[in-house]
Amino acid sequence: MHDPWAALRHVNYRRFLTTHLATTLGVQIQDVIVAWQMYLDTHDPLSLGLVGLAEAVPNIAMSLLGGHVADRMDRRKLALIATWVLLGCALVLAGLAGLHGDAVRYRIIGAYSVVAVSGVARAFLQPARTALAAAMIPRELQANAITWRSTTWQLGAVVGPALGGFFNAAVGPRGSYLADAVLVVVALFALAAITYRSVPAAAADDTPILESLGTGFRYLRTQQILLGAMTLDLFSVLFGGAVALLPIFVVEILHTGPWGLGLLRSAPAVGALIVSVMMMVRPPMRRAGRTLLMAVAAFGIFTIGFGLSRSIWLSFACLALSGAADMISVVVRSTLLQLLVPDRLMGRVSSVNAIFIGSSNEIGSFESGVTAKMFGAVPAVLLGGALTLGVVGGTAIAAPKLRAVGRLDEVK
Repeated sequence: MHDPWAALRHVNYRRFLTTHLATTLGVQIQDVIVAWQMYLDTHDPLSLGLVGLAEAVPNIAMSLLGGHVADRMDRRKLALIATWVLLGCALVLAGLAGLHGDAVRYRIIGAYSVVAVSGVARAFLQPARTALAAAMIPRELQANAITWRSTTWQLGAVVGPALGGFFNAAVGPRGSYLADAVLVVVALFALAAITYRSVPAAAADDTPILESLGTGFRYLRTQQILLGAMTLDLFSVLFGGAVALLPIFVVEILHTGPWGLGLLRSAPAVGALIVSVMMMVRPPMRRAGRTLLMAVAAFGIFTIGFGLSRSIWLSFACLALSGAADMISVVVRSTLLQLLVPDRLMGRVSSVNAIFIGSSNEIGSFESGVTAKMFGAVPAVLLGGALTLGVVGGTAIAAPKLRAVGRLDEVK
């Protein structure tokens, strides 16, 4: 019988989910406030894209090194160090929020700098946490654990933006950043309470660092299923970056305020959370490969629907449905990653995954900002949705093994 609570019966995994939720809430609050302040300070769509680029470039530059380090040391300790850096970023942003008048330009420059530092921290945190979570859960429970982890993230993504909008209206940007800092402190305590130690066999490997950095790419070249899933997600997120333009839609098209921004930022996670609960209580899907392709196609269609909408509630519905489709993609791809990659390579392969997937959000934000600057916000969103549909067709042709994937718990 299918046990939807299986992964939660492991105490260390419950602590891991606590730190995951607290960090997600803090990051979501921070993202909302940074975007809102940046747009009010500059009134330039390109500035929203540059925020994403400021985080993506250092993240990509350091991701391979982060994966290498995650396969060489205690992953819990590495995650703790990276989380301490995120706490420092929140406190610096709180200080910058108090600048006014002519000093606003320093706040803009400072925000870009802090976002860049957080990108470096995330380059080490992501592979460390992924490998730590994969190692502490038995193979047969990986799909269930991934669903719980994705559900936790989506819960944070639902509540986080709403909290960001609430705090922004109630206590202003500085108070919002301090709330972010409190949540990161909670994450630090939960992470420190994990007793499991994840030190991979690669820690004793004397492979030269330059050769080690390329191991993840070399492994992926032999894995059509995993490479196809990651490529599909990369380009769909890259082209479907409507969320980055939400401040423009909120102010100039839907004519609402901070509450509208928080509402729409949480919409994708609302849909994703509902779907994640449905996936949690149901047995593993029978045709995971085809389902993945159809889900990403639905993501593109609902992105186009958002671009055409002039009602905040219709926009909310389109974003929620796009989040539901994206959730299916996340669960399938993440489960394939943890089932097909050996523990000694998990840090390096997950760092490549971070380049493919994690940074595509920020680069997608930059692409959306540039396109909106050139053609307008609505054409940028419509073009992104159409390109996503093209990516689905191309991947379906280029990766037949991905199309053929059946039950996730039977993947070898």
